[in-house]
Amino acid sequence: MVVVIMGVAGSGKTTVGQALALRTGWPFGDADDFHSPANRTKMHAGIPLTDEDRKPWLQAIHDQIAQWLKDGVHGIVTCSALKESYRSTLTEGAPPGSVHFVFLTGPASVIQERMEARRGHFMPESLLPSQLATLEPPHDAIQISITQTVPAMVEEILGALQAVSSTPLQLRPAP
Repeated sequence: MVVVIMGVAGSGKTTVGQALALRTGWPFGDADDFHSPANRTKMHAGIPLTDEDRKPWLQAIHDQIAQWLKDGVHGIVTCSALKESYRSTLTEGAPPGSVHFVFLTGPASVIQERMEARRGHFMPESLLPSQLATLEPPHDAIQISITQTVPAMVEEILGALQAVSSTPLQLRPAP
């Protein structure tokens, strides 16, 4: 099973993904680490990425998902996955039911505040409107409200994953 934590910038994908990885012991990949230097520079300058800019990034994340599935290991990766076509790229060739999307969602005002508070990230809050405009909310994802605590979000995600898993998830104790 591979879990893709998705949502717009500032929704908490990395924080939730890392916390979920701690509870499961599964490897974690942060979407930001898959971006090219050119994409990072463009976003840092406040320029939204195009679909063409995103292609190699999405392919790199797809390749990580495919490798985990090939190796028979569970994994967690973050990716904004804003459009259905992006989600299709990520899951191309994956066995049905092997990749689960977790959509972090909440009020734009909360996301804006979080983006304004974070330091040292290449994605400026000025790009949030373009992310929200691009977002095609998924219909088949586990939807999680970002207005709750991170531990509560993780427990909700684990409950939803357990419901779709054919075997019990092996978990580490909650901190």
